[in-house]
Formats: sequence, structure tokens, C-alpha cells
Amino acid sequence: MLFHYGEDREVLPWPSGPAEALRYPVRCVSECFEPLSLPMPARALDLGCAVGRSSFELARRCAEVIGIDFSARFIAAARQLRDHGELPYSRADEGELSTPLVARVPSEIDRTRVHFEPGDAMELRGDVGAFDAVLLANLVDRLRNPFRCLARLPALVKPGGQLVIASPYTWLEEFTPRENWLGGFPCDGQPLTTREALRELLGADFDLIGVKDLPFLIREHQRKFQWSVAEATIWRRRG
Repeated sequence: MLFHYGEDREVLPWPSGPAEALRYPVRCVSECFEPLSLPMPARALDLGCAVGRSSFELARRCAEVIGIDFSARFIAAARQLRDHGELPYSRADEGELSTPLVARVPSEIDRTRVHFEPGDAMELRGDVGAFDAVLLANLVDRLRNPFRCLARLPALVKPGGQLVIASPYTWLEEFTPRENWLGGFPCDGQPLTTREALRELLGADFDLIGVKDLPFLIREHQRKFQWSVAEATIWRRRG
């Protein structure tokens, strides 16, 4: 909740901290999609939406947004935010100490445009349809079989539609068996990066139109943070 909805000072009270890494779910949308090139009305999919901040940001431009996540708890929280506009939660500070906070969806966003549902990114329902904008943020390196998810993308993105895949590429066997890693290992004597693997897997249907570094900050408690840098690859569907 804090990662998606925390105000800057609630996440990072230290003036010397990496402020450019704040509001990551917002920046995945604002810095990666070309809103003026989306049709009206546009349809968007936030796959692996967690508690939904990027879904709401997509609703600034898109008339219909579907947010899907495997976690029923995340989806329940996202639905509460859609229905009521806010949701109380607690921020860990030190040991057993915490601070009560309230997550709020910006009032100018039309929450009725957004629908949240539980689902498996590797086994999406067949009638979900196609979209003008699709976002996968911090998802591919947490799937047991990311190849299965990627194989569905050409059918999910309309011709001319935009696809954004953002990830720090943290491949770990506890989430993804080694044989299913997209990249991060030597292949034929050369290092294979995830970006190169994505280009090979998506290149028949998508053009890679941009690459962007997106730093993000996760607060564990008031004196411990995780600073990471996701790579966002930005694609356009051919056709």
C-alpha cells in the first residue's frame, strides 16, 4: 500500500534520499506510455496490478481498465479503493511500532473506469479481449513460466497498441525455475540479457520503440530501504 499510494514524505522522510525513485507505479504509466497516441475510447490491461495504482493512472486516459493479480488480498484492497476512494493501512516504522496511514486514489481519476479481478498471468481467461495499452510491471521475473505469459501478449495487444514491460530482472529459483529464466545467464558462450530475450520472443509481433530506466524505492521500515532500477521496454504491436 505504501509503495503504491504513500505520499513522498511518508515513504522517504530523508531529504538526501533518492527522491527520483518515488511514485514508481505512477511513473510506469506517465513515463512509458504515449497517451496522445491512444485511441478514444481506449482499453487498458494492468497485468500483475497488485493494489492497483497503475490501473488508476491508466484510467486518466483509458475509458476501460482491467487490473488482474494472482493475489486475492491485493485485489480485495484494490476493489476497496475503487469503491470508496481510500483505504486505511499501517506503515511499519521500527519493531512493533507503526503509523496509521490512508491510501487515497487521486480525486480527479474516474474510478468507475477500472475493474479489478483475480487471475493468473500465465492462464488468463479466454474472453478477456484485446487492449490498446498493456502494462506488466515487476511481473515477468516472478512468474513460474514467463514464456507462457509472453506467448499470450500478441493476442492481448491490438494492432498499433502499446506494451510496457518493466522489471529489475531479479531472477530467483524460488519464483522461476532456472530453465524458465528469460535471461541472466550465458548462452552459446555469450551473456544473454532479458532485454535480448524479450526482443527475440516478441520481435515477430512487436517493435521495440523505447527503453527506459525506472528506479524504485521500497521502504521496509524508517531506516531501511531497497533501491532498485527496473528496465522498461516499450513496444508497439505491428499490424
